[in-house]
Amino acid sequence: MADTISAPPTTGRKAPLNNPIARLLTPEGTLTEEGERVAAVSDATLRDLYRLMVVMRRLDQEGLNLQRQGELGLWGPTLGHEAAQIGAALALRETDWIFPYYRDFGMAIVRGIDPGQILTVFRGLRHGAWNPQQYRFGPFVIPVGTQIPHAVGYALGCKLDHEQTAVLVGFGEGATSTGDWHEAMNFAGVFKAPVVFLCQNNQWAISVPISEQVAGRIVDRAAGYGFPGVRVDGADALAIYAVTQMAADHARRGDGPYLIEAFSYRLGPHTTSDDPTRYRTEEELAPWRAHDPIVRAAERLRQRGAWDDTFAQACQAEADERATQMRQTLIAATPDHPASVFDLVYANPPQSLLRERDAFVAELAPETPQEGH
Repeated sequence: MADTISAPPTTGRKAPLNNPIARLLTPEGTLTEEGERVAAVSDATLRDLYRLMVVMRRLDQEGLNLQRQGELGLWGPTLGHEAAQIGAALALRETDWIFPYYRDFGMAIVRGIDPGQILTVFRGLRHGAWNPQQYRFGPFVIPVGTQIPHAVGYALGCKLDHEQTAVLVGFGEGATSTGDWHEAMNFAGVFKAPVVFLCQNNQWAISVPISEQVAGRIVDRAAGYGFPGVRVDGADALAIYAVTQMAADHARRGDGPYLIEAFSYRLGPHTTSDDPTRYRTEEELAPWRAHDPIVRAAERLRQRGAWDDTFAQACQAEADERATQMRQTLIAATPDHPASVFDLVYANPPQSLLRERDAFVAELAPETPQEGH
């Protein structure tokens, strides 16, 4: 009888993750020539990316103006995030969901939420200024990282319901140091939830630089949870759009989660309560200011022969008009009735909640005067 030759023991290491998306990017995180061919992003889409980034920047500046004028309690500037937010949100289908963090103002604009209503949250008038079901867009979440388990849970629900839905969740690199992020990543990897994790790495968790927060690269952590990831130039709207579209397709096909690290820089303060001059210099900002996502989108349109001054002027005019409308909507807004906190808790409210709401409203109502008083 011949000797039996057994296979050598395994090392316990998995084979490299299949990641065709990564092969379409340069080491700098932009699309290769092959990547641009595969993505096949039209001139019309690129013009939409440019237009919406111009609108987002103008509205962001108006939000800052309103806070400085005492009309908002707080504002979190988005300067430097335009490409990541507009590119990612525009790449999704209308049936996909977005779970934002507090700085994802641009994504809300793409989803058609009234920016003036959004600002009522920062004026302290409302807890939730839109119906998440209507826009397939969750509420802004202030506690760092807590929206990430929400997104994974919803994505798993979509999978169990056999829906062809991708769920995108936005967060900053600071959130990757939270337990919520790690637990959500692990859960998504184990159950192959159709979720796209979008890390907007602006290199500052308030005043803590990325070098003092993360050992290694954030994107490399995806492999530890059993799914692929890629780092993209966070100022390149075209690359963000293409990669997000492919990652969302990956999720909808049932291939599980995907991590996108959009590497950029926070050009403004963390919020209007922050003074970034205390921990960084203007010299550090200079190269990133030259890396402007709007300027880069304009240059790509010129290269394609799809640019003209009339288009640029129309984009700026739209942005200015929408900023005026946003201001007017905010100033005219009034507080919601206190009972509105019950409205968006359940799709089908249980009777116990309805009774609680009715009792609450009754307590708020003025007492009926007694006869003779």
